Amino acid sequence: VRLVESGGGLVQPGGSLTLSCAASGFTFYRNAMRWYRQAPGKERELVAFITNAGGNYQDYLNSVKGRFTISRDNAKNTIYLQMRSLNVEDTAKYYCQTTISGTQYWGQGTQVTVSS
Repeated sequence: VRLVESGGGLVQPGGSLTLSCAASGFTFYRNAMRWYRQAPGKERELVAFITNAGGNYQDYLNSVKGRFTISRDNAKNTIYLQMRSLNVEDTAKYYCQTTISGTQYWGQGTQVTVSS
């Protein structure tokens, strides 16, 4: 199982970024997927969730609702996190995650820094 995040970077407050997570080594469409983030000195928190297959259900951390959108492309074995209206509190390392047969798998993360 391999999860590879990309798309992070430095962005000004109010800006936008789209993160990607390319998955391999498992039957992607069968798995729900998640984005987490961890800021320095803080616990890792669940940011967004998308169900398997068609991804018809998504859920979000309250503080990102209306600003972040999670989506998936099963043909590309990839999930995305579109982030807009970013603020300094969104600064963190973002990770994608999936659980297979009770085992959690994580990517290496991609850093998002929101700063003027």
